[in-house]
Amino acid sequence: MKLQGKVAIVTGAASGIGRAIAGKFVAEGARVAIADIKGAAEAAKALGPSALAVNMDVTDERQVDDGVALASEKLGGVDILVSNAGVQIISSIVDLQYSDWRRMLAIHLDGAFLTTRACMRRMVAQGRGGSILYMGSVHSKEASPLKAPYVTAKHGLIGLAQLVAKEGAAHRIRANVICPGFVRTPLVEKQIPEQARDLGITEQEVIKNVMLKNTVDGEFTTLDDVAELALFFAAFPSNALTGQSLIVSHGWHMQ
Repeated sequence: MKLQGKVAIVTGAASGIGRAIAGKFVAEGARVAIADIKGAAEAAKALGPSALAVNMDVTDERQVDDGVALASEKLGGVDILVSNAGVQIISSIVDLQYSDWRRMLAIHLDGAFLTTRACMRRMVAQGRGGSILYMGSVHSKEASPLKAPYVTAKHGLIGLAQLVAKEGAAHRIRANVICPGFVRTPLVEKQIPEQARDLGITEQEVIKNVMLKNTVDGEFTTLDDVAELALFFAAFPSNALTGQSLIVSHGWHMQ
């Protein structure tokens, strides 16, 4: 198994992409902390004895530090962080509330910073290296209308990953970004009627002509697609693969 003996913390792991990654890591031998603002206990129970529930609001400094400390104590350190917690708000920039802008950046960027700092401190002290993964998006590479704070935050994660890759190199800590296209999670399901309303089109038109328009096959990226990529990054054996971002989007964005 590729992650035998490793300890991972996955934020936003009670559902969607985070839960799929946590499940993949457990299947590959890791002990995994399921960190989420709600639903962590149920998700951890479903994954079995190798999973630990950690209630965590990633925008709360104390909750992050205490949650990472708990996971490290109970599971035996920290080798992998998957900073995945996120939300979405659909709005034109002229109608966007400042409170929504700040909330989005807090969850995506402040949360990434706080969890990175807490985990890196542990990784440095342990002296056994580590892998930090950020959940970016195709929107880390390009923009779509009605998603100003999301696009801004996802672009920012690439810069953070590159910085962490440089600062972490001396301690064998790698940092990379996963950039999925549209994955049919509850987050995306919520966007479909919102975009239909704001664009004045049907929900099917949102799927076909907005979300999947530029893919090569008109298909959604799957949870397993993203989890496989997370496993690849997490298990990579050296600093050769660090500071990178990889798109998994059925060809929506190519580079």
